[in-house]
Amino acid sequence: MLVKKGQKIKSSEITPKKLYMNRRKFISSSAAVAGLGLLKPESFFAFQEGQKTKLEIAKKGEYTVDEKLTSYEQATGYTNYYEFSLRKRETIELAKDFKTRPWEVSIKGEVKEPLKFAIDEIIHMFPLEERVYRWRCVEAWGMIIPWIGFPLAEFIKKCAPTSDAKFIEFTTIYDRKQMPGLKSDVLPWPYVEGLRMDEAMHPLTILSVGMYGEVLPNQNGAPLRLVVPWKYGFKGAKSIVKIRFLKKMPRTAWNRQKPEEYGFYANVNPNVDHPRWTQKTERRIGEEGRRPTLMFNGYTDEVGSLYSGMDLKKNY
Repeated sequence: MLVKKGQKIKSSEITPKKLYMNRRKFISSSAAVAGLGLLKPESFFAFQEGQKTKLEIAKKGEYTVDEKLTSYEQATGYTNYYEFSLRKRETIELAKDFKTRPWEVSIKGEVKEPLKFAIDEIIHMFPLEERVYRWRCVEAWGMIIPWIGFPLAEFIKKCAPTSDAKFIEFTTIYDRKQMPGLKSDVLPWPYVEGLRMDEAMHPLTILSVGMYGEVLPNQNGAPLRLVVPWKYGFKGAKSIVKIRFLKKMPRTAWNRQKPEEYGFYANVNPNVDHPRWTQKTERRIGEEGRRPTLMFNGYTDEVGSLYSGMDLKKNY
């Protein structure tokens, strides 16, 4: 069941995680931005080793689901992040020293002019919301996660795309020194994902900078990731460094590697099985047994109209 303003969710009380920021260097490089009044140096996050970094949440976001949360330990300790490892439980250790400061996101393509944003500038552009979303992996397991972020639509407005922009492409960081998984040829690197513009502008779609009341853990896509709750999890590009607005549909990582298994749309659809397993049921992490998979992950009322007239078995 969806509720407009969900129950108050407590922040996690998990043992501290390592997060890093070279504050002096970042403030120096961002002096021009601060001078324009877009953000204030004293509002920057000061990450320190061995300390939690909590986020100030302005409000509980709309479209929050009133369901039992997946535990913090499970949501952060069982992750797909192939740039670090193909093994879900290894990424937390391999990503612990991943550097997320300084960090910039470039904006290119069909826009009025190319732009670059420092990550802390992005974080301070909009009031942060907490949204509890269903999250569904294509491997037929799911979670309930309290994401912290802001509507992608609001960020798109800042990017000023032209009327020619029909799609938006997200490219993640490619850093072989920090990411041992990049030695694998499981995917064409760097990781690329994309959305249609109407999907990107939908109010359910967010850019996330945190979860469980805190800054995103490295293994969950720090410092900036995409969250599209009616699609399979591989659509949620992690550690984004480049956004392009395009006239034509982009070629995405999994679709390029295995087009017979991974379509561009990746909408959660129990009627379209993966070639190697059924999608009719899912295992909710932390629960016993399996449950039926919901069409569009339970968000049919919100997003079903986006695909009116489409063959969702063909456009999987």
